Amino acid sequence: MKKEKKKLGLTSKIFISLILGCICGIILHYFVPESYIRDTVIVNGIFYVIGNGFLRLMKMLVVPLVFCSLICGSMAMGDTKSLGKIGIKTLVFYLLTTALAISVALGIANLINPGIGLDTSSLQTQETSVAESTSVADTLLNIIPENPMASLADGTMLQIIFFALFVGVLLAKLGERAGIVSNFVSQCNDIMMEMTSAVMYVAPIGVFCLIAKTFSGIGFSAFLPLLKYMIAVLIALAVQCFGVYQILLKVMSGLNPLIFLKKFFPVMAFAFSTATSNATIPLSIETLDNKLGVSRKISSFTIPLGATINMDGTSIMQGVAVVFAAQAYGIDLSGGDYMTVILTATLASVGTAGVPGVGLVTLSMVFTSVGLPVEAIGLIMGIDRILDMTRTAVNITGDAVCTTIIAHQNNLLDRDRFYASVRSDDNIT
Repeated sequence: MKKEKKKLGLTSKIFISLILGCICGIILHYFVPESYIRDTVIVNGIFYVIGNGFLRLMKMLVVPLVFCSLICGSMAMGDTKSLGKIGIKTLVFYLLTTALAISVALGIANLINPGIGLDTSSLQTQETSVAESTSVADTLLNIIPENPMASLADGTMLQIIFFALFVGVLLAKLGERAGIVSNFVSQCNDIMMEMTSAVMYVAPIGVFCLIAKTFSGIGFSAFLPLLKYMIAVLIALAVQCFGVYQILLKVMSGLNPLIFLKKFFPVMAFAFSTATSNATIPLSIETLDNKLGVSRKISSFTIPLGATINMDGTSIMQGVAVVFAAQAYGIDLSGGDYMTVILTATLASVGTAGVPGVGLVTLSMVFTSVGLPVEAIGLIMGIDRILDMTRTAVNITGDAVCTTIIAHQNNLLDRDRFYASVRSDDNIT
């Protein structure tokens, strides 16, 4: 009998699409002359429509999936004390890893010195926008929605999480008296899971178009003046993702970090291609459940929360950018200034929207806190897209590591599924 040919799984397809998209974009940028066909039809036509169409499909899933999953998860958990303990553990973990990420960034930036010897006149400066700072009191109050329907419509994630948890706990308390509503939400959750699986069938095509469009507009010449800055950011991101996170995973759960990385790689690749944490939420929850054995009771809460408040990759960029700007403009920062940066960047990450480029907006708050010129942000905006993609992959990896650890500590992790053959569960569905 002839052996059946092995079909490529989603992991392989996304990885191949990622590589082919990069190659295609670079070829279009360097080897295909400017023309109506290249710029209007291919790049801003086919690639733009298909890539962003897929991105919209993923964003379409986020709010109903998170809302239904959170209600079902909190209903199943029932005990508000357990839910509270999980929430506190998650918040502490996220805030600590964010502060640690900024510390790593500041240390590496001071070793590489990305701003020393830089000729700022050779850089193209872009207009920057300044973020309005929000007090801690207002940040806490903004968690409670004045109008839950408006929060659902606007996709205000912290408010959605709060309302969904409230509804889920009350449904669990009411029991059979609210059986019809409970069943309705559970069935809606099942529909959203099926819809996620259906959308993921076209993920490789969407990833290819998104990456190809990005690289077709980026030339290597734009990177050269800021190469030291890029290297510092990428090294800090690598240390956080492949060092800090994996050490925490091993120490706090005893799980094999290599298996985690191998199984979670499709989500990292997807986050890289989309540069948005929010759009990655459905795939993260699906992958953690089906491939890593993490109960949706945990992931449906921690992943949306992490996409909103756990921005370690963004914080790393901000830490390196602070050192870069200070060196480029000849400004000395004291130890107290660095502590202010760590505190400000950590607080700025809470409530930050998981959308492309938002890190540059919140960076203005960090610069202002230590007296750095906000105009310096304009120096790095031109090359931020590729770094934005990379730090988004780090952001969602941190969310997943925290989720896996919390699941392990609460006996909601299927270790057999985690260690199951990578080949056997190569497909999400």
